[in-house]
Amino acid sequence: MTSDLFSLQNKIAIVTGGGTGLGFGITKAFIEAGATVIITGRREHKLEEAVEKLGKNAHYIVNDVTEFDTLPGLVGQVESDFGPIDILVNNAGVNMKKPLTEVTDEEFNDIIQTNVNGLFSLTREVAKKMLPRGKGSIINITSMAAMYGITDVTAYTSSKTAVLGMTRSLAVDLSGEGIRVNAIAPGFIDSPMLREAFDSDPAREKRVMDRTPMNKLGQADDIAAAAVYLASDAAKFVTGVNLPVDGGNSIGF
Repeated sequence: MTSDLFSLQNKIAIVTGGGTGLGFGITKAFIEAGATVIITGRREHKLEEAVEKLGKNAHYIVNDVTEFDTLPGLVGQVESDFGPIDILVNNAGVNMKKPLTEVTDEEFNDIIQTNVNGLFSLTREVAKKMLPRGKGSIINITSMAAMYGITDVTAYTSSKTAVLGMTRSLAVDLSGEGIRVNAIAPGFIDSPMLREAFDSDPAREKRVMDRTPMNKLGQADDIAAAAVYLASDAAKFVTGVNLPVDGGNSIGF
């Protein structure tokens, strides 16, 4: 009974930015739970490599979420080739660490274009397909930057805070029609990039660990497990939440 609750058997999922990082981890967990997953991204060689590792239930379509006119076609292709979309994970995103006085309007807009506008446009197109069927699960990826202030990431923080607000608004608009909308806020997840950042800034590592009650970094599969939960029937009465998977970082002091 418990295993059935978390099953994604016969579900069709799209994971944007699914070729690397957290998106790859989420895709792998979805496949292990029984789903067929279509990953998207701009770099075909990364998508090819990912699909080779993930096996026969993984497929890819090269797509850039900022090219809005391609998104209806993307959604139509997935539904035509694989079947009705049950799950959308809006994972694709870009970050930029830079003092705010040096951030150009173009750079700021580029972050918003990918992290907010692209997310909205794809979600709208998927919702058009989900609404007549009266079911679906949409999962957005927010950030600790939407929970508290972090230096030198004004554009990124603005985008992820917008995604948090959009998650709540979409949940209000769609949940009565059977479509749940939730978000995951990853904490500090162990990766070569984060380790490199900590090595070059030990004070930052100390700040992170001092405010993380569990006193350790997260793993990619922690985020993936949360995504499986939110996508599955185990979360059938959960909508509009922003789930921190952060070892307590967002509530630590």
